[in-house]
Amino acid sequence: MKRAAHKRHYWMFCTDPRAYHWDTLFVKGKEMWRGAGSKPEVLRIIKHVRHGDRVLCYHGLPDKALYALAMVTRDPYPDRNDPAGKALVIDLRALMRLPRRIPLEQLRADKLLRKVKFLKNLRMTICPLRDAEYEQMLRLASITASPGMPLP
Repeated sequence: MKRAAHKRHYWMFCTDPRAYHWDTLFVKGKEMWRGAGSKPEVLRIIKHVRHGDRVLCYHGLPDKALYALAMVTRDPYPDRNDPAGKALVIDLRALMRLPRRIPLEQLRADKLLRKVKFLKNLRMTICPLRDAEYEQMLRLASITASPGMPLP
């Protein structure tokens, strides 16, 4: 029985670069990301992440900027290192560092990005993005689609 085609979703994953720097993902190529936490509201969001989804990686303080692009390589699964057994982790594969980092001020100033929940609540660690928001963030980072070459 064939699985129904999954519509790709887009996410923003946020981390403190002093605790986990996105360069670690690029050094390893792929890695288990456990930076979301185990709060119930976060777990509700994580359960919607699927294999093949794209992730814009954001660094919190002191950088406060979008940094890289990654791909989800496995649906969320329980974190073996969580004694309570509630936390979920997500496997990511590094795709590319953004050609141009986008500072928080620029994200907030963009009219197309006004409804992005993360920009209103910087304490979020994971945030869903609409297709248009994802495309606008890539444009701000100097990544554009060309004929025959869709956006990553």
